[in-house]
Parts: sequence; C-alpha cells; structure tokens
Amino acid sequence: MATPKKPAKAAVKKAPAKATVKKAAAPKTPAKPAAKSAAAKPLAKKAAPKSTLKAAPAGKKLLMLVGDYVEDYEVMVPFQALTMLGYVVEAVCPDKKVGDVVRTSIHDFEGDQTYSEKRGHNFSLNKDFDKVDTKDYVGLVVPGGRAPEYIRLNKRVIQIVQEFDRAKKPIAAICHGPLVLVTAGVLKGRTSAAYPACSPDVVCAGGKYADIPLDKAYVDGNLVTAPAWPAHPDWIAKFAGVLGAKISI
Repeated sequence: MATPKKPAKAAVKKAPAKATVKKAAAPKTPAKPAAKSAAAKPLAKKAAPKSTLKAAPAGKKLLMLVGDYVEDYEVMVPFQALTMLGYVVEAVCPDKKVGDVVRTSIHDFEGDQTYSEKRGHNFSLNKDFDKVDTKDYVGLVVPGGRAPEYIRLNKRVIQIVQEFDRAKKPIAAICHGPLVLVTAGVLKGRTSAAYPACSPDVVCAGGKYADIPLDKAYVDGNLVTAPAWPAHPDWIAKFAGVLGAKISI
C-alpha cells in the first residue's frame, strides 16, 4: 500500500500555481508609471495656450471711440468680432476711465419715419481716455448712436481722428459715426456712407455721400463706412481687409 502514496506527494510539490501568480503580478508595477505619464501630457497641452493669450500681439491694437448712448449693436458686435479675430480692442470715452461704463441705446427700424430708440446694455470701458496714444494702434472704430453727436465736441476726440487719418491708418465709422469724421475735416474730397439722415453733413463737409443699401459698406482708401448695423457683416469684413487681415474657412 505504500507504493501509491508516493506519487501523490510528488504532485503536490510540482504544483506550478505559485510561479504563475508571481508572473501575473509583475506587469502591475510598470503599469502605474505609464498611467501617470499619460495623465501628465494633457495637462501640459492645456497650459500652453494660456500664456499665449495673455500677451497682446505687438501692432494689433484697435481704438474704439464711444460715449453714453452709443448704439448697442454698433459697439458690442464690432468689439466682440474684432477681438475674435485676434485684435486687442480698447474702448475709450471722454472723461471716463477703465472700469467705467457707457449706457447704450438700441436703434431699430420699425416702419416709422425714423428709427425707434430703446435702452440697451451697459458697456464697460477698458482704457483711460486721457492715456490714448494713437501711435499704439493700427486702426480706429467709431460706432454710431447718440454718442457721435456730442463726443465730437471734445477737442482730443477730433485730434485722435485727424492723427489716424494723417497716418493713413484704417478708420471704420458706421451710422452716425461719420459725424465725428465730418467735424474732424477728413471727408473733404472723399466718399463716405452714413445713416441717410446724416448725408447732408457729409456733403456740407466737402465729401460725397455713398447712397448704398443699409446692409452694405463703402471703402475709400483708409475709410470704411456704412449706413447702419445691418451692414455689420460687410462693414467688419471690409475693415478687416483694409487692416490687412485674411479670413478664410
């Protein structure tokens, strides 16, 4: 009977289960650092663009002249659209500083003899008016609304427009915005669009009024003008073109 017991003991000693368990546990150690390195890579990629967005590109700043009751669309839309294109847009108002706001007005076309007017948003300024140096900017934007009627009474506003024009830098004005160009004396011998009710002002300033549809813009050298906010797509695209920007899809 002793003979059959010996093979059973030998089978227990040769059991390979322990060896296979050790081999299966070995790959777990390198798997941990691999997961850490994979997680670190996305963090590095996300952090990189933040530093590039902080620094404003040299020579890509635009100045925007506004005032209380500037037309809502005509300040909001170009400010956001031009910023989206990569420009740094700095909005200023006479007698106001960074952090101050201007109230906007909404002008609409509702079948009356002239536009209707409603209260709009508050628009925040991001530059002190008194610190404007036109050499820092590649272009100027003058929205419409009520603001152009009275900011043109400020001597520095007129000087700013004249300095941009003498330097042949692009100037975009829309709706009542050309009233500022009229007062600055830069429309003589030039063609300019404007809100139709402002056409006599353009002519009296020695300019030629561009009688174009409300959704179109007109380019005369460094001047890009339009009748009203329905022209935003054409006006902003033409202004970007005069600035030298190339937009493609």
